[in-house]
Amino acid sequence: MVQCYYRASSWGGIHIPQSSISHLRRGVDAESYRKFQYALKMRKEAFKTMRRKSSIVWVLCLALTVVMVFPVMAVAAEEIKIGYILPLSGALAPTGKALREGAELAADIINNKYPDLKISIAQWEGIPNLGGAKIKLVFADHRGDPGWGADQAKRLIRDEKVIGLAGCYNSSVTKTASVEAERAGIPFINGDSTSPALTKRGLKWFWRVTPHETWFTADLFNFLDGLTKGKAPGVKAVPKEQIDKLAVAVENTEWGSAALKAIEEFAAKHGYKIVESFKYPHTAADLSSEARRMMASGANTYLFASYLADSILFIKTLKELGASPRLIWGQDAGFVEPDFPKTLGAAVNGILTRDLFSVELGKVKPVAIALNELYRKKAGYDFHGSSARNFVGVQVWAHALNAAKSTKPEAIRKALNIMNLPADELLMPWKGVRFGSPFPGDTQQNELGSGVINQLQGFPDGKLHVVYPFEFATADLIHPFPGWK
Repeated sequence: MVQCYYRASSWGGIHIPQSSISHLRRGVDAESYRKFQYALKMRKEAFKTMRRKSSIVWVLCLALTVVMVFPVMAVAAEEIKIGYILPLSGALAPTGKALREGAELAADIINNKYPDLKISIAQWEGIPNLGGAKIKLVFADHRGDPGWGADQAKRLIRDEKVIGLAGCYNSSVTKTASVEAERAGIPFINGDSTSPALTKRGLKWFWRVTPHETWFTADLFNFLDGLTKGKAPGVKAVPKEQIDKLAVAVENTEWGSAALKAIEEFAAKHGYKIVESFKYPHTAADLSSEARRMMASGANTYLFASYLADSILFIKTLKELGASPRLIWGQDAGFVEPDFPKTLGAAVNGILTRDLFSVELGKVKPVAIALNELYRKKAGYDFHGSSARNFVGVQVWAHALNAAKSTKPEAIRKALNIMNLPADELLMPWKGVRFGSPFPGDTQQNELGSGVINQLQGFPDGKLHVVYPFEFATADLIHPFPGWK
């Protein structure tokens, strides 16, 4: 009897003892032995085929396992999450809404092709050097609270796994949230906070795109000096004593305090007298005592650093009390919000505000018109300085990612520090974006930004017209302030 057993071997997996084969050959005829040899050969071939198929199945199983176990890795290459912290509730909710809409428009243009727009991100359909990866903005509401804003930064970093942060509009919140980015070692790109101190902290992971109060306050006093020299279009030279007594009201957080400090420094430098100044809570329900302080001071020029609700309340109160300043100027913020003229109507005519954008700039910068039309379709109103800066902030994020060719923090940091984004890529009236040290103590501050001064004219159906720089004026200046009837 033949003794056979199987084992895995290089010979096809079948082993028959040689003694059994010899015994078989002696006990059977030649034909039977030939059939046995043929059957043995077929068995060997079958075993080889089985091994090949097993190898293929094993490879397929391994590939399926990789897809099942690591699906998030495949998605990560298609989506880049950036945490975006804004005031989305409370008194600043209308402002936060406009800022979010500006950021979202930028992300939409980056992620989807807009062939008619003459800026590079409109042709990308995602980040080109990251395989067309899409930007996803993950929004968080800081409620105007620095402590809560810092908590939101931590949550976005820890739970949402964002690669970096943006926001926060309120300088006091930007101050705390950016510290969390610094601790985590991830980039924070700020588009819209203007306290000069933010870029004087020596942080490694914080970059600011917007100009800060030092620029804007310098613009204010250069404008006032130009007014006394007859440089303002449509206005003869104004005697300095008619505009040199200043009453300054600022909200009492990081931003307002920085604005007041800058005004004090430049007023002394340019020979203007601050006859009244104070800080107040921007959530105040009544500002009548503050308005009376300004009127009682004898000031002929009123300067404000106010958010939306308080700027509206101040103007309403001053109108009701019969104030008659010769000039009113606001430090952007509430004075450029769409709800400011919408609420106050003709009462805003003649008020000046520092700004960074005007739709009228489209006359000399066509891309600004095209982008504003897209924003207006989305939001129902025009870009203003703050919403436009948030658009640019996301734009800077995109260029940094594309230059870095990576989402690793160190690669992005290097890309930001050598960035030189030209003026023709921007809707803002800037020379570009390049981070450096434009003023003593600044680090990683855009040194190519600049501001404008606008005047509200022709409301309730009016416009913000550029009146400074004088050479870019889009309308004659209304001066003195026409007052309220």
